[in-house]
Order: sequence, then C-alpha cells, then structure tokens
Amino acid sequence: MTTSIKKLILGDQGLLVIFILAFALVSLTVPNFLTERNMLGLLQSVVTVGVIACTMMFCLAARDFDLSVGSNVAFCGMVAVMASNATGSIFLGILTALAAGALVGLFNGVVIAKFRINALITTLATMQIVRGLALISSDGRAVGIDDPGFYQLALSRFLGVPTPIWVLAALFIVFGFVLNRTVFGKNTLAMGGNPEASRLAGVNVDWMRIWIFTLQGFICAVAGILLASRITSGQPNAATGLELSVISACVLGGVSLAGGRATMTGVIVGVMIMGIAENVMNLLNIQAFYQYVVRGFILLLAVLLDNMRSSAIGRR
Repeated sequence: MTTSIKKLILGDQGLLVIFILAFALVSLTVPNFLTERNMLGLLQSVVTVGVIACTMMFCLAARDFDLSVGSNVAFCGMVAVMASNATGSIFLGILTALAAGALVGLFNGVVIAKFRINALITTLATMQIVRGLALISSDGRAVGIDDPGFYQLALSRFLGVPTPIWVLAALFIVFGFVLNRTVFGKNTLAMGGNPEASRLAGVNVDWMRIWIFTLQGFICAVAGILLASRITSGQPNAATGLELSVISACVLGGVSLAGGRATMTGVIVGVMIMGIAENVMNLLNIQAFYQYVVRGFILLLAVLLDNMRSSAIGRR
C-alpha cells in the first residue's frame, strides 16, 4: 500500500473523501436510494446510534467504553412510558427517564473510578442488570403509551424534517463544541492519551470518568425516549446489540480504542457509514441473517483501521 493511499484511508480528511465516493457510488447503483423519502428514513434510522455515539466518543477517547448503552436505552424508554402513564404527565415521564439514565451512568462511573473495576466487567454487569430491570418492571411485555401526545416527540416535524433528526443535529453540534472548545473535552483527550500524566498535571481523572459515564447515561435516556416514541411503546427488548453498532461507528470515524484521539466529524461519518450500509441492505432485500454477517465484518474493519491508525502514529 503506497503512502498516499495510506494517508487517504487513515487521515481524517481521507475518511470524508471515502465516504463521499461511497455515497456517490451507492446513489448511482442502488434504486430509490437518493429519494427524499429514503433520505429522511435513513437519517431517522441512525438517530439512536448517532445520539449514543456523541458520548461514546468521550468514553472511548478516555480509554473506556460502555457496553450497557443498549440496555439503558431500553430501560429508559420503559421508564418514560410507565412514568408518563402513571402520572398522566409526559413531562414527568421524560424527567424520570432522564434521571434514571443518569443514575445508571453515575453507577458505572463510580464503580469504575472509585472501586477500580475494569470498564468491560462493570458495564457488562450493568448491561445485564438494567436489561433485567426493564424486563421485571414490564413482566417481559411491551408497555403501551396512554397519551397520544407522547408520539409527537418522534412524529412532529420542523421545516419538513422529523424532530429526532433535529435533536441529533443539535447534539452533534453541542458535543463537537464540548470536545474541541472546552476544558472538559481537552482533559478527556489528555486523559485518554496518558492518564498518569494528566493526573500529575492536575486533572481529577476519577471525577472526569464519573462525569463522562453520567453524561453517557443521560444521553442514553434521550435516545430511549425518542425510540419509545418512534416505536409507540416501551419495549424491554429494544436496542439489543446497540452498543456494538455505536462502538463500530465511533471507531470507523477515527476514535481510537487506545484513547486520546477523537473528532466529531469522524464520528458523524462513521454513523452515516453504518446507516447507509444497513439502508442499502434493506433496499436490496438482503435477509436479516446476512445483515448480521455484514455488521460483524464492519466491526472487524473498524478495529483493523484503528490498529492501522495507531501504528501509523507510533502508538501501538
């Protein structure tokens, strides 16, 4: 592989160029891909992954990751629906779900930072616990929404574009700013690059981890509320496998599994690549069984690219 090709594949701008070329190729070869209806459907389909990727980016950049996001999304969706039904207030339901998601994230952060338990084990345990809570609270069944106003969270439109897409765009902007323009973002990248050096420089690494995971949990609640509104019920088995899709999107977008490197532009491109791959498979009527195989290969490709990037900058 020549140096120029390596730069194209591994560089931040190169990833964007590859995405544009792939988008153009798919637009020319796949029927109905470039229609307005399909484009809006594509954007809506990546909302859940995109929302979670905004904060998973910080977890990965800090040398951590969160495997409980899928379970937390389902749990918070259940909480939002059940609390709304119980109180008769959509606002209280949403508030309760946001608090529940943040508490799950806070729990992860405290266990990882203060008890020094590996993030893999902690979030794997939380994934099981929170999914179990969602199943127990609903007796394993979907919970219907009593107030039709809850549907409007996903069905409403602004300037012809569904509200969840605007929420996703706003979160991309906000967290892009946080990553690039705030002390929190700079400390996250520094901590992921060298935790001990960051600690010696005065960064409270433990509290940074707690804040990152709490924020991750809060954003899971946002995604869970939007998902419950879109599927018109609280589903205890929703978002199964979401964590792998989110991590794949982030790593495809240049977020390093070794920590210390992340860009919001790259994450957006990674999210869109995942969404387009799934959208194209649906348009071509590829069976769901084969789609699992494709997702697995995308995850392997993401890790391979991450290894190549790390090797290229001497961080293996």
